[in-house]
Amino acid sequence: MAGMYSLLTVLDAVDTQPWAVALRARSYELLGDLTGRTVVDAGCGPGRAVAELAEHGARAIGVDLDPAMIAAARKRWPAGEFHVGDACELPLETESVSCYRADKVLHTLDDPARAVAEARRVLAPGGRAVLLGQDWDTFVIDSDEPEITRRLVHAKADSLPSPRVARRYRNLLLDAGFTDPVVEVRTGVFTDDTALGLLHRITDEESWLAEQAERARTNRIFVAVPMFLVAAQG
Repeated sequence: MAGMYSLLTVLDAVDTQPWAVALRARSYELLGDLTGRTVVDAGCGPGRAVAELAEHGARAIGVDLDPAMIAAARKRWPAGEFHVGDACELPLETESVSCYRADKVLHTLDDPARAVAEARRVLAPGGRAVLLGQDWDTFVIDSDEPEITRRLVHAKADSLPSPRVARRYRNLLLDAGFTDPVVEVRTGVFTDDTALGLLHRITDEESWLAEQAERARTNRIFVAVPMFLVAAQG
Protein backbone atom coordinates (compact mmCIF):
# COMPACT_ATOMS: atom_id res chain seq x y z
CA MET A 1 0.00 0.00 0.00
CA ALA A 2 2.81 2.44 0.82
CA GLY A 3 4.32 1.93 -2.63
CA MET A 4 0.97 2.65 -4.27
CA TYR A 5 0.90 6.02 -2.57
CA SER A 6 4.57 6.93 -2.85
CA LEU A 7 5.41 10.63 -3.11
CA LEU A 8 6.31 10.31 -6.79
CA THR A 9 3.04 8.53 -7.56
CA VAL A 10 0.99 11.16 -5.75
CA LEU A 11 2.91 14.03 -7.38
CA ASP A 12 2.28 12.55 -10.81
CA ALA A 13 -1.43 12.18 -10.10
CA VAL A 14 -1.77 15.71 -8.76
CA ASP A 15 0.35 17.35 -11.46
CA THR A 16 -1.89 16.08 -14.26
CA GLN A 17 -5.08 17.46 -12.72
CA PRO A 18 -6.51 20.31 -14.88
CA TRP A 19 -6.38 22.81 -12.01
CA ALA A 20 -2.71 21.90 -11.32
CA VAL A 21 -1.83 22.37 -15.00
CA ALA A 22 -3.52 25.79 -14.89
CA LEU A 23 -1.73 26.70 -11.65
CA ARG A 24 1.68 25.92 -13.13
CA ALA A 25 0.80 27.90 -16.25
CA ARG A 26 -0.17 30.86 -14.08
CA SER A 27 3.13 30.65 -12.20
CA TYR A 28 4.97 30.86 -15.53
CA GLU A 29 2.89 33.88 -16.57
CA LEU A 30 3.79 35.66 -13.34
CA LEU A 31 7.48 35.20 -14.13
CA GLY A 32 7.00 37.29 -17.27
CA ASP A 33 8.48 36.76 -20.74
CA LEU A 34 10.69 33.68 -20.43
CA THR A 35 12.24 33.71 -23.89
CA GLY A 36 16.00 33.40 -23.56
CA ARG A 37 15.92 33.87 -19.80
CA THR A 38 17.46 31.60 -17.17
CA VAL A 39 15.01 30.19 -14.63
CA VAL A 40 15.77 28.06 -11.60
CA ASP A 41 13.07 25.75 -10.25
CA ALA A 42 14.04 25.06 -6.63
CA GLY A 43 12.71 21.77 -5.30
CA CYS A 44 11.95 20.66 -8.86
CA GLY A 45 10.93 17.10 -7.94
CA PRO A 46 10.54 14.91 -11.04
CA GLY A 47 11.11 17.89 -13.31
CA ARG A 48 7.82 18.51 -15.11
CA ALA A 49 7.98 22.30 -14.58
CA VAL A 50 11.56 22.43 -15.88
CA ALA A 51 10.45 20.80 -19.12
CA GLU A 52 7.47 23.15 -19.42
CA LEU A 53 9.60 26.23 -18.74
CA ALA A 54 11.96 25.12 -21.51
CA GLU A 55 8.96 24.87 -23.84
CA HIS A 56 8.33 28.55 -23.03
CA GLY A 57 11.78 29.39 -24.34
CA ALA A 58 13.67 29.56 -21.05
CA ARG A 59 16.94 27.98 -20.05
CA ALA A 60 15.45 26.08 -17.12
CA ILE A 61 17.52 24.61 -14.29
CA GLY A 62 16.01 22.15 -11.83
CA VAL A 63 17.47 21.72 -8.34
CA ASP A 64 16.28 19.19 -5.77
CA LEU A 65 17.82 17.80 -2.59
CA ASP A 66 16.55 14.27 -3.26
CA PRO A 67 18.87 12.33 -5.62
CA ALA A 68 16.02 9.96 -6.46
CA MET A 69 13.89 12.87 -7.70
CA ILE A 70 16.76 14.20 -9.80
CA ALA A 71 17.34 10.72 -11.24
CA ALA A 72 13.64 10.52 -12.16
CA ALA A 73 13.77 14.00 -13.70
CA ARG A 74 16.82 13.16 -15.81
CA LYS A 75 15.18 9.96 -17.03
CA ARG A 76 11.91 11.66 -17.91
CA TRP A 77 13.33 14.85 -19.39
CA PRO A 78 16.81 13.96 -20.72
CA ALA A 79 17.19 17.35 -22.41
CA GLY A 80 16.73 19.18 -19.09
CA GLU A 81 19.39 20.56 -16.76
CA PHE A 82 19.10 19.08 -13.26
CA HIS A 83 21.29 19.27 -10.16
CA VAL A 84 21.17 17.74 -6.70
CA GLY A 85 21.26 20.71 -4.35
CA ASP A 86 19.80 22.47 -1.34
CA ALA A 87 17.22 25.25 -1.82
CA CYS A 88 19.09 27.15 0.90
CA GLU A 89 22.45 26.77 -0.91
CA LEU A 90 21.71 26.70 -4.62
CA PRO A 91 24.58 25.56 -6.88
CA LEU A 92 24.37 28.85 -8.80
CA GLU A 93 26.41 32.03 -9.01
CA THR A 94 25.16 35.29 -7.49
CA GLU A 95 22.83 37.21 -9.81
CA SER A 96 23.03 34.42 -12.40
CA VAL A 97 19.31 33.83 -13.10
CA SER A 98 16.43 35.98 -14.27
CA CYS A 99 13.62 34.08 -12.56
CA TYR A 100 13.16 31.87 -9.49
CA ARG A 101 10.36 29.43 -8.81
CA ALA A 102 9.65 27.22 -5.78
CA ASP A 103 6.62 24.93 -5.89
CA LYS A 104 5.53 22.90 -2.83
CA VAL A 105 9.00 23.01 -1.28
CA LEU A 106 9.27 25.66 1.46
CA HIS A 107 7.12 23.65 3.88
CA THR A 108 9.87 21.00 3.91
CA LEU A 109 12.50 23.45 5.18
CA ASP A 110 13.38 24.29 8.78
CA ASP A 111 14.20 27.87 7.77
CA PRO A 112 12.21 28.96 4.70
CA ALA A 113 13.54 32.51 5.08
CA ARG A 114 17.01 31.20 4.16
CA ALA A 115 15.65 29.80 0.91
CA VAL A 116 13.97 33.10 0.05
CA ALA A 117 17.20 34.97 0.85
CA GLU A 118 18.99 32.51 -1.44
CA ALA A 119 16.46 33.27 -4.18
CA ARG A 120 17.33 36.94 -3.76
CA ARG A 121 21.05 36.14 -4.00
CA VAL A 122 20.88 34.21 -7.28
CA LEU A 123 18.45 36.59 -8.98
CA ALA A 124 19.81 39.32 -11.22
CA PRO A 125 18.51 42.84 -10.48
CA GLY A 126 14.90 43.13 -11.57
CA GLY A 127 14.40 39.35 -11.53
CA ARG A 128 11.10 37.75 -10.64
CA ALA A 129 10.33 35.16 -7.95
CA VAL A 130 7.25 32.99 -7.60
CA LEU A 131 6.40 30.86 -4.57
CA LEU A 132 3.51 28.42 -4.55
CA GLY A 133 2.26 25.70 -2.26
CA GLN A 134 -0.32 24.58 0.24
CA ASP A 135 -0.91 25.51 3.86
CA TRP A 136 -1.05 22.15 5.62
CA ASP A 137 -3.59 23.35 8.20
CA THR A 138 -6.17 24.23 5.54
CA PHE A 139 -7.00 20.88 3.96
CA VAL A 140 -10.80 20.53 3.59
CA ILE A 141 -11.97 16.93 3.86
CA ASP A 142 -15.54 15.64 3.96
CA SER A 143 -15.80 12.99 6.66
CA ASP A 144 -18.32 11.42 9.01
CA GLU A 145 -15.76 12.03 11.76
CA PRO A 146 -14.90 15.76 11.67
CA GLU A 147 -13.14 15.81 15.04
CA ILE A 148 -10.83 12.96 14.09
CA THR A 149 -10.28 14.58 10.71
CA ARG A 150 -9.19 17.84 12.32
CA ARG A 151 -6.84 15.94 14.62
CA LEU A 152 -5.26 14.01 11.76
CA VAL A 153 -4.81 17.08 9.55
CA HIS A 154 -3.21 19.06 12.36
CA ALA A 155 -1.02 16.11 13.37
CA LYS A 156 0.28 15.85 9.82
CA ALA A 157 0.90 19.60 9.73
CA ASP A 158 2.78 19.50 13.02
CA SER A 159 5.05 16.74 11.70
CA LEU A 160 6.40 19.03 8.95
CA PRO A 161 9.20 21.58 9.41
CA SER A 162 7.19 24.60 8.19
CA PRO A 163 3.59 23.54 7.58
CA ARG A 164 2.05 27.02 7.59
CA VAL A 165 4.69 28.79 5.51
CA ALA A 166 2.37 29.37 2.52
CA ARG A 167 0.44 32.02 4.46
CA ARG A 168 3.80 33.72 5.04
CA TYR A 169 4.98 33.81 1.43
CA ARG A 170 4.17 37.50 0.94
CA ASN A 171 5.91 38.58 4.13
CA LEU A 172 8.93 36.35 3.51
CA LEU A 173 9.43 37.98 0.12
CA LEU A 174 9.03 41.47 1.56
CA ASP A 175 11.44 40.69 4.39
CA ALA A 176 14.04 39.51 1.84
CA GLY A 177 13.83 42.80 -0.07
CA PHE A 178 11.42 41.87 -2.83
CA THR A 179 8.83 44.42 -3.92
CA ASP A 180 5.34 44.62 -5.43
CA PRO A 181 4.08 41.20 -4.31
CA VAL A 182 1.04 39.76 -6.06
CA VAL A 183 -1.01 37.21 -4.10
CA GLU A 184 -3.44 34.70 -5.58
CA VAL A 185 -5.20 31.64 -4.17
CA ARG A 186 -6.40 28.74 -6.31
CA THR A 187 -8.15 25.67 -4.92
CA GLY A 188 -7.45 22.11 -5.96
CA VAL A 189 -10.54 19.90 -5.70
CA PHE A 190 -10.18 16.11 -5.61
CA THR A 191 -13.15 13.76 -6.05
CA ASP A 192 -11.44 10.63 -7.38
CA ASP A 193 -8.73 8.16 -6.37
CA THR A 194 -6.17 10.98 -6.36
CA ALA A 195 -7.90 12.22 -3.20
CA LEU A 196 -7.31 8.86 -1.55
CA GLY A 197 -3.63 9.04 -2.49
CA LEU A 198 -3.37 12.44 -0.80
CA LEU A 199 -5.07 11.17 2.34
CA HIS A 200 -2.67 8.23 2.58
CA ARG A 201 0.12 10.83 2.64
CA ILE A 202 -1.57 12.48 5.63
CA THR A 203 -2.25 9.47 7.85
CA ASP A 204 -2.11 5.69 8.13
CA GLU A 205 -5.05 5.48 10.57
CA GLU A 206 -6.86 2.49 9.09
CA SER A 207 -10.43 3.02 10.31
CA TRP A 208 -10.51 6.63 9.12
CA LEU A 209 -8.97 5.70 5.76
CA ALA A 210 -11.48 2.88 5.39
CA GLU A 211 -14.32 5.40 5.50
CA GLN A 212 -12.56 7.50 2.88
CA ALA A 213 -11.95 4.44 0.69
CA GLU A 214 -15.66 3.65 0.83
CA ARG A 215 -16.39 7.26 -0.14
CA ALA A 216 -14.04 6.86 -3.10
CA ARG A 217 -15.74 3.59 -4.11
CA THR A 218 -19.18 5.24 -4.07
CA ASN A 219 -18.05 8.51 -5.71
CA ARG A 220 -18.48 10.48 -2.46
CA ILE A 221 -14.91 11.43 -1.59
CA PHE A 222 -14.16 15.17 -1.42
CA VAL A 223 -10.87 16.90 -0.63
CA ALA A 224 -10.12 20.58 -1.33
CA VAL A 225 -6.68 22.17 -0.96
CA PRO A 226 -6.17 25.95 -1.26
CA MET A 227 -2.93 26.70 -3.11
CA PHE A 228 -1.17 30.00 -2.39
CA LEU A 229 0.67 31.72 -5.23
CA VAL A 230 2.82 34.81 -4.60
CA ALA A 231 5.03 36.60 -7.12
CA ALA A 232 7.34 39.54 -6.46
CA GLN A 233 10.03 41.67 -8.05
CA GLY A 234 13.68 41.35 -7.04
